[in-house]
Amino acid sequence: MRIVSWNVNGIRSAASKGLFEWMAAESPDVLCLQETKASPEILAKEFLAPVDGTGREYRSWWSSAKRRGYSGVALYSKTEPASVLTLGVPEFDDEGRVIAADFGPVVVVSAYFPNSQDSGARLGYKLGFCAAILRFCDDVVRSGAHVLLSGDYNIAHRPIDLAHPKANEGNPGYLPEERAWMDEFTGAGYIDSFRRFCPDPGHYSWWSYRMKARAKDVGWRIDYHCVDSGLRDSLASASILKDVTGSDHCPVAVDLELEPVHARRGA
Repeated sequence: MRIVSWNVNGIRSAASKGLFEWMAAESPDVLCLQETKASPEILAKEFLAPVDGTGREYRSWWSSAKRRGYSGVALYSKTEPASVLTLGVPEFDDEGRVIAADFGPVVVVSAYFPNSQDSGARLGYKLGFCAAILRFCDDVVRSGAHVLLSGDYNIAHRPIDLAHPKANEGNPGYLPEERAWMDEFTGAGYIDSFRRFCPDPGHYSWWSYRMKARAKDVGWRIDYHCVDSGLRDSLASASILKDVTGSDHCPVAVDLELEPVHARRGA
């Protein structure tokens, strides 16, 4: 089961830069998108039911912000999940922060964590979201299922996860409170899948549009696939698809040695 996650920084913008052509070629089982900035009712069919390289159609599920052109998440799958839900907390669902799909052995979550903003203006809101998503994951695990929390966490966990850690210690995404929550999250048994395979520095998933940061590879790793400890042995690989353009983020991928138990549509 291959799951890819990507903050597209506007799905219509990404589509104009080849999103769906890339998706057909990559052909993930599940694609999680963040910062879609659009609700499905205003989008054409190609956004709602794109096809893979064989012509098989994806189905999509969306959680959009009440504020137009802001935030939003989506999840595409070629397999029908048993159920799809949001976080269930109005203050976060109103900003389209979470969509989750139950594929039997694993609940896949597409999450767009809030930005804490300059001077920590939204740090309280962000930490509230972090607490809520941890409760959500814990509830899934307590139910007897596994969970994969995919998305843009807007947090660089450790110095290894950004090019200039010292210079960014007071900046949003690398605040002590944010890093402390990541410590809490991983300490609760959730595994950063990329670090499970790669302990090395110099791997990033987001680059500022300023100062030619991407060309210089001066970036941050803030996009993750984290799994509960029960999925440790099912992790086959994790990667950062840094050569894929179309956003200020690049996609990140994880491969699990699992098969969704729900019937594949058209099979």
